[in-house]
Amino acid sequence: MKRFLVFICLVLTFSTKAIGKETTYSKELFNKALSEGKVVVVSSWIKYCSSCAGQMEVLKKAKKDFENMEYFAFDVTNKEIAQFFNVQYQTTLLIFRDNKEVYRSIGETTKELIYDALKSSI
Repeated sequence: MKRFLVFICLVLTFSTKAIGKETTYSKELFNKALSEGKVVVVSSWIKYCSSCAGQMEVLKKAKKDFENMEYFAFDVTNKEIAQFFNVQYQTTLLIFRDNKEVYRSIGETTKELIYDALKSSI
């Protein structure tokens, strides 16, 4: 039983890391995208969060599917960025248009719902 639990822990660890979570947000890039009139999507994640990985996967695909969209991600343990966006939880999704926040959700990983939010923001 102990071996089985260790195996499950290893599988979960590697599967959530496989998405390649990294902080891509910078204030300069965020402001540049807004000034260019792009719809800016920001999501938060934390190291061992599988729902974060799922949301990031959908958003990376959306970046290819939607024109005029820029996507940034950040580790929610980065207090400076989290405070800037007033984000307290991982898997928070923010959408900005015309220099203001137009959408916010927590824990949304469904492709259809994320795409609907993007379509209504563009």
